Amino acid sequence: MVSAAARKSLLTVRVMDLVTPTAILPLLLGCVGLFSFFKLRQRERMKAYVQDAVVVITGATSGLGRECAKVFYAAGAKLVLCGRNREALEELTKELAASQATKVQTHTPHTVTFDLADTGTVVAAAAEILQRFGRVDVLINNAGVSYRGAILDTALDVDQRVMQTNYFGPVALTKALLPSMTARRRGHVVAISSVQGKISVPFRSAYAASKHATQAFFDCLRAEMEQYAVKVTVISPGYIHTNLSINAVTADGSRYGVMDKTTAQGRMPVEVARDVLAAVGKKKEDVILAGLLPSLAIYLRTLAPGLFFRLMASRARKEQKPKHS
Repeated sequence: MVSAAARKSLLTVRVMDLVTPTAILPLLLGCVGLFSFFKLRQRERMKAYVQDAVVVITGATSGLGRECAKVFYAAGAKLVLCGRNREALEELTKELAASQATKVQTHTPHTVTFDLADTGTVVAAAAEILQRFGRVDVLINNAGVSYRGAILDTALDVDQRVMQTNYFGPVALTKALLPSMTARRRGHVVAISSVQGKISVPFRSAYAASKHATQAFFDCLRAEMEQYAVKVTVISPGYIHTNLSINAVTADGSRYGVMDKTTAQGRMPVEVARDVLAAVGKKKEDVILAGLLPSLAIYLRTLAPGLFFRLMASRARKEQKPKHS
């Protein structure tokens, strides 16, 4: 009679006989094949989601907005490019039309010129877009202005100016287009926020406040739109190598005119634009596109706020005033 130990040993030997290199290789190849098939299907769904979709991009004339225009155009979207500079928008349209690096059918972009700081023109622009296309599938609220200054030195109208462009403008545009989305039970609203919409650093008060407001509003919107099948994505990038800091407003409302060291070392906007396209295609809800330290700072603010506050106070003492930070 075979003992239990002997039976266990015999079973082990039989299993080991099965797990041979010739058996492992097909198993591994099968796993790789399934993974590749899954990724391929995911990419195809992403392409189908964007292709032929009416995609509105604000702040399309420079920086991240311009690169988003390029990647969404290449993906086959019907673009509506928005900005304050009509000539720059027309130049971008010509550049996109001249590009050939795409395998899908592309569409000639439509341009709409308006200023997010002027609520009246925002509403009129939304009406123009809907009259032209009848719908908006994806709205990318990208346009914004940055700020550098000490709170004690900053005039209130500067805070209001930053808030109008970064918060009230996108909210007005979103509200103007939402009814058409809820009526169709289809649409996707994207807010390009910032890591500073989750944490605040010294001498960025107006900008961080506007991005915190943006995060809160679109988080509420996501919850309220779930019943209408309208998706909401908030994307929070870290530093991007654009002219954002150069064009930032200062405490007295003048142009900052300096490329911060952190901005100069930031990610290239084309890389971030591809991540935005991927986030939209995957219908992600909240995305942080930042390096290790900013990501850790977000968790530190939640898990050890006292330590975070001391670190920010130390940074404020070192800087004393806004400069290359």
